[in-house]
Amino acid sequence: MRNGLFVYGTLHPDCAPEEIRDVVEQMKPMGTGTVLGEVHDMGEYPALAPKGRRKPVRGSLFALPDHPEALRKLDAYEEFDPQQPETSLFRRRKRVVTLSDGRKERHWVYVYNRELPAAS
Repeated sequence: MRNGLFVYGTLHPDCAPEEIRDVVEQMKPMGTGTVLGEVHDMGEYPALAPKGRRKPVRGSLFALPDHPEALRKLDAYEEFDPQQPETSLFRRRKRVVTLSDGRKERHWVYVYNRELPAAS
């Protein structure tokens, strides 16, 4: 199975900013589905929190381009450093994605790696 990337926000080709658009336009749609977590509005971007209330978060699944530079660019955009994951803004993790047809597969997802701001 080819590695896919589950997106729920700014990495979707319909919303990608110019700085990452060249990569996301190369991703191929694989369908839609959900992951468990909770999405928080961080102003400029959404953040999937893997802990706390775990409910289905809808998103789209895309096949990644074959060249390794694509994943490096995505990591840089999401401020994920594989050499120092503990200090990264997001972490790229394999998570179970429940596809729209009910199948469950593990694919990459960027999850928020900081404390969430207190609710006001």
